[in-house]
Amino acid sequence: MQKPPLTYQQQLRYSRHIMLVQLDIDRQEKLWQSHALIVGLGGLGCPVAQYLAASGVGTLTLVDNDLVDATNLQRQVLYKQTDVGSLKTHAAKAQLTSLNDEIDIHTIDAFLDEQSKLDELLSNIDIVIDCSDNLPTRNLLNSACYKAKIPLVSGSAIRMEGQVACFTMKQHSHCYECLSQFFNEQTQSCSESGVLSPIVGLIGSIQATEALKILAGLPSGLSEHLLLVDGLSMEFNRFKIPKNSQCPTCSK
Repeated sequence: MQKPPLTYQQQLRYSRHIMLVQLDIDRQEKLWQSHALIVGLGGLGCPVAQYLAASGVGTLTLVDNDLVDATNLQRQVLYKQTDVGSLKTHAAKAQLTSLNDEIDIHTIDAFLDEQSKLDELLSNIDIVIDCSDNLPTRNLLNSACYKAKIPLVSGSAIRMEGQVACFTMKQHSHCYECLSQFFNEQTQSCSESGVLSPIVGLIGSIQATEALKILAGLPSGLSEHLLLVDGLSMEFNRFKIPKNSQCPTCSK
C-alpha cells in the first residue's frame, strides 16, 4: 500500500541521507515506499534490520521461528538479556519499533519451506535479504526471487570469514544457484565452529548497504559478484560469478 509522502519532520530525520548527492529526497522517498523481506534474525539479520529501520525503509517483514538463546547475545545485537526465551521476531520488532515507530513491521514465526507460501509472500515485496543459515532455504529463496524477478541480497558468516553477493534477478541474469553449485551444505554451525561477533555485524552491514542502494535505484557493486571477507587478515576479495548455462533456476 502506498504511503503518504515524507513529512517535513521525516525529511529532517533522514536529512543526512537527503544531503547525499547519490540519494537526495527522491531516493529517500523510494526507501520510504519500499517493502523489504528479511529472512533470518540471527547475527546477520539483526544489523540488516536495524539499518533498514533506521534508514526509513517504510515496511519490513521479519521471518524467523527461533527463540532468543543466551548464546545469541554475543553477536545478535538486537536482543537483550531479558529477551532470552522470547521469539526473535517479537523481540526484534519491539527493538526496531523503539528505534523507528513510523515504519510498518510485520512478523512471520515460521520456516519458509514451501514455494507456494513464498510466491504469495513475494507478491508485494521489493527486495529480499537472505540472512538464513542453511543451503536449502537459500536455494528456495533464490528460486522464488528469480521467478518473481525480485532482487536478492545474500550473506553468510562463520568463524572469522563471511561473504556477500547480490542478484538482480532480471531476465537472463545470474542467480544464487549459479554460485551454490560450487559448495555443499555447511557441515558445521556457529555452535560447532564459533564466530567472531563483529564479523556478522560487518557482513550484515554490507548486506544492508547493498539493499539500500538497490531500493533507492542505485547500482550495486556486488551485482552478480561474490565479496569474500577474511576478518583475520582483513582482506576483501571480489569475484565475478560465472553464469551456469545448466543452472536449473536461471537457465531453463
